[in-house]
Amino acid sequence: MSNSSSIRHFLLLALADTRQLQLLHFCLLLAISLAALLGNGLIISAVACSHHLHTPMFFFLLNLALSDLGSICTTVPKAMHNSLWDTRNISYTGCAAQVFLFLFFIGTELSLLTIMCYDCYVSICKPLHYRTLLCSRACAHMAAAAWASAFLNALLLTANTFSLPLCHGNALGQFFCEIPQILMLSCSHSKLRELGLIVVGACLAFGCFVFIVFSYVQIFRAVLRIPSEQGQHKAFSTCLPHLAVVSLFVSTAAFAYLKPPFISSPSLDLAVSVLYSVVPPALNSLIYSLRNQELKDALRKMMTG
Repeated sequence: MSNSSSIRHFLLLALADTRQLQLLHFCLLLAISLAALLGNGLIISAVACSHHLHTPMFFFLLNLALSDLGSICTTVPKAMHNSLWDTRNISYTGCAAQVFLFLFFIGTELSLLTIMCYDCYVSICKPLHYRTLLCSRACAHMAAAAWASAFLNALLLTANTFSLPLCHGNALGQFFCEIPQILMLSCSHSKLRELGLIVVGACLAFGCFVFIVFSYVQIFRAVLRIPSEQGQHKAFSTCLPHLAVVSLFVSTAAFAYLKPPFISSPSLDLAVSVLYSVVPPALNSLIYSLRNQELKDALRKMMTG
């Protein structure tokens, strides 16, 4: 294949070689996707229908649930289809759409987690200014900025990636389309351009990570100054679900992209890619539901009528 114009489809990495394992993977992905749809759907319904949950924290949680649903619906259905029908094909336009949507929802999730960290910081370190700094207008603007910035970043990276000439075949070493795998097929002599794509995404992610770490340093310092043990426990319980979600998101993504080459293998790479792209969207709703009493009460009332 001389260039990208001759490529009509890509070949994704098969989840398994035998038919029995393919059907097993289909069932596992189906169970994970149904759990994600149910959990995030319940959070969206509870926050939307319960007036006492119309607070900044739950408003951002609703947006996070929407991004989780979008993320898992971008990668899992195609993987389930390929496992069920024993195929690896994805069209060129379908691959481009998958790259764009995955970057869009993952970028939105990272931005929202950063904003939710700021919410925790203000609620603990500046409680007297909470209603001023996080009024309804400010929350709407921050959420809109998260979605808009992720959209523009995903559009820029996708357009630049698929404008590169591809001449190293059409087989991807991943079960869904992502930029590093597309760049491996590129025959462009402009290595600086390819490096720029990676650096842009890495800088954005690192900036959010630094902000989250700095905020939690301030949060822990403020909590440790609380004289009563009960007050410290209440403050920690406020931020514990967010900290757990951030840790899951960052640890899985960091291990996927930063693991040493000598421990890399096809089966390990596949397991890690599933871990960071599929598991966090399914577990985020469970983490928040189990750790937040207000949300559990709202879900209980909603389900019991």
